[in-house]
Amino acid sequence: MSTYGDKTIYDLVREMESSDKNGETTSSRYVSFNLREDINKTDAYINSKHISGETDYLGREKPFFNIVMAARNIWYRATDIDRKNIVIRATKASDEVKAFLATILLQQWMKKTAFGRFLNDWGLTLSTHGSAITKFIEKDGELHCQVMDWNNMIIDPVDFENNPKIEKIWMTPAQLKQREGYDQELVDKLIEALTVRKTTDGQQKDNKADYIPIYEIHGELPLSYLTGKDKDDDTFVQQIHVLSFQACKDSTDKYDEYSLYSGKENKDPYLLSHLIKKEGQSYAGGSVKNLFEAQWMVNHSEKMIKDQLDLASKIVFQTSDGAFVGQNVLTNIENGDILNHKQNEPLTRLAGSPDIVAMQSFKADWQNISLQINGISEAMAGQNAPSGSAWRQTQALLQESHSLFELMTENKGLAIIEMLTKYVIPYFKKQLNTTEEISTILEDYQIKQIDTRFIPNTVIRIMNEKKKKIILSGQVYDPMTEEGEVAKTEQELKSSLTGNQRFIKPSEIESKTWKEVLKDSEWELDIDVTGEARDTQAALSTLTTVLQTLTTNPAVLQDPNVKLIFSKILGLAGGISPLEIQSIQQAQPVPQMPQMANAMVGRQQMPITNQPK
Repeated sequence: MSTYGDKTIYDLVREMESSDKNGETTSSRYVSFNLREDINKTDAYINSKHISGETDYLGREKPFFNIVMAARNIWYRATDIDRKNIVIRATKASDEVKAFLATILLQQWMKKTAFGRFLNDWGLTLSTHGSAITKFIEKDGELHCQVMDWNNMIIDPVDFENNPKIEKIWMTPAQLKQREGYDQELVDKLIEALTVRKTTDGQQKDNKADYIPIYEIHGELPLSYLTGKDKDDDTFVQQIHVLSFQACKDSTDKYDEYSLYSGKENKDPYLLSHLIKKEGQSYAGGSVKNLFEAQWMVNHSEKMIKDQLDLASKIVFQTSDGAFVGQNVLTNIENGDILNHKQNEPLTRLAGSPDIVAMQSFKADWQNISLQINGISEAMAGQNAPSGSAWRQTQALLQESHSLFELMTENKGLAIIEMLTKYVIPYFKKQLNTTEEISTILEDYQIKQIDTRFIPNTVIRIMNEKKKKIILSGQVYDPMTEEGEVAKTEQELKSSLTGNQRFIKPSEIESKTWKEVLKDSEWELDIDVTGEARDTQAALSTLTTVLQTLTTNPAVLQDPNVKLIFSKILGLAGGISPLEIQSIQQAQPVPQMPQMANAMVGRQQMPITNQPK
């Protein structure tokens, strides 16, 4: 194993792990943070655990009045994105069918890879931690995506992108033996030195003794780590290393080191996303970190109330008897204790009247500020508005509160677009080098989109085939029968296309692949996740005007020029496709030569094309 300077890849891993456990980062004169401490504290609070122990110095239990869980759940719901929210839109009318087919193929991939579950896991991590690391890898010809556990990641706390990322994995011997590409000879040696699973800060997770720590490192590292040549020290390439090491039994500063796998890779599989990014911090912190101080103060208030109520439930006496000097009545005197004191010495009950109302008010102040810190209104938290509040005022406050979450949702949408363009679409296009037919279940409006394009053009193709047969057979074609034949053929097609299932193939040309049909689609089409690409109010105003025009004069669409402008207006406004409108069409003469179809749709595998000009 070559070194970069005096540092091997193992040294790099141990150095980053040590810095992750013990390092503190200073971002400005008065601000410093510890990434691992923030992650551990977030994990503790979300699980209602005190970081200072479950009991106080007297052994009394400390209550945990959890306020971060509700805040996390509100963030989770308010920024939720589903698979159905991800669509591909055309930027021009000629790309309508291409966008429609690309959306169908994308939805099929998302269903196959359980992308909906990935989105839920990703959203939960973002709402809890404010930041999330996702990983995209190809395995056995399939693209897999997963949300990484912050407890298993070792990263640079300031610059995520330009530094190595380490994933610490605990694997059983069986899992190691099943990993293709691993050096099985070294795997056998590792199995001989089993250990127990531990967290990144060294705390034992369980009592199992058959888990082995594996470090998976990705990043731009010196090429010499792969070639073993010193001349490659200054050449950096994206690479992966899978390794493990064990401290030698006879030395504390020496290790048995195992390199299980190493090699180059095309791109970094990790992607970091934030709800609200903090400059200079890889870990932004989410709804839980925002309430660290508030959660501590609420717990402190609850502890004071509990202690006061416990004390008030006891009967405490006071006396001038010297025999009781130095005794702590709060710990030694319980109800029913018999006190022996000198004759004629006073023994009086000590009045205890704790001010619980003041303590509850103090706690309520911190609970209220916790809602403000996280941008949560009373209505979002399920609380009733103050008596006398106007409904419109409550709605306005609710809408204002949602504006912060709209910004978070937009950031999630931008992150999804980055995932699709960086990982999914390149893989997607590579897998689309096929002419295979796909079957899909469509919504009613999608059925109309397909059939509006499919039926007229298929009728044209069928009619032209009939004409050819009549002419080639030496018979005379009678144009007077054409209108009836067109109507009959159209009715037969409509009756054959029942249900919501359609079968789609890329083209009539058997050799034409989906990859060719969707060539440059990532540049010609827009990926819309959260509707940010559309101005809803402007689109609504445009569609209202269009509706008024059609209601006043529906025959206006019979003019081909008006119809063209109408389609352009709908395409630019968004929100509705021209294909979703059942337009009024005049009977048009059938052209003599059919156009080449762009896609095949229907049980008869018929083409989708634009209307012939």
